[in-house]
Amino acid sequence: MHQSSFKNMQNFKERYLKAFENKQLVIFDLGSFDVNGSYREIFDHPGWQYKGLDVEAGKNVDIVLKNNYNWKEIDSDSTDVLVSGQAFEYIEFFWITMLEVARILKPGGLCCIIAPAGGYEHRYPVDCWRFYPDGFSAVARFAKLKVIDVFNQSFQGNQNSDKKDVWKDTVLVCQKYRLSFFYALRQRLWRKLMHWILTCRLPV
Repeated sequence: MHQSSFKNMQNFKERYLKAFENKQLVIFDLGSFDVNGSYREIFDHPGWQYKGLDVEAGKNVDIVLKNNYNWKEIDSDSTDVLVSGQAFEYIEFFWITMLEVARILKPGGLCCIIAPAGGYEHRYPVDCWRFYPDGFSAVARFAKLKVIDVFNQSFQGNQNSDKKDVWKDTVLVCQKYRLSFFYALRQRLWRKLMHWILTCRLPV
C-alpha cells in the first residue's frame, strides 16, 4: 500500500467518521490482505469492529470470501462502513462487486473506495482497470448509491499532490440511501435482479 492511499483513507476517517467516535461501527475492508501495509490501524478505535475481507486467507484477513461476486458470508444491511483500497483494479467484473457493497451496507452506511488512475501493470494475478472520477461516480450510481465525493487530486492541479506518485489514486465516497420501506424494497429487488442477471452466466 502506497503512502498516498493510506493518507486518503485517514482523511476519509477524519472527515466522515468523526461524528461516530462514540458509537458502535462495523467496518469491513475489502481486499484487506496485508501485502505491504493495511488500513487496520486507522480504524483501531474503541467500539469500532474492523474486519478484513479478501478472497484468500492471510495476514489481516478475518473473513475469506469464496466468491468476489456473491458474499454469502455477510448479511444484507449489516455493515456501517465499507472501505477498499488498491483492490478494484484487480476485480474483473467490479460492477457486480459494487452491487454486493450496496447490499451489505446499512441504510445510511458509508463506503470509501480508493483505486489508481495511473501506474504500470502489476498483476495479482490480473490487473484490469484504472479509474477516473467519472467512472467511479457511474459505478456508484449503477449500484443505487449516493455519491458524496469523488476526486483525483492529480487531475485537479492540486499543489499538494505528489508529482512523483505514479498511481494517481481516485477516491470515491458514497452512501446507501435512507428510504421508505416501499422504495428501499424496490431498490433491493432491482439490485437482486441485476445481480442474478450479471452472475447467472458469468464467464469462468
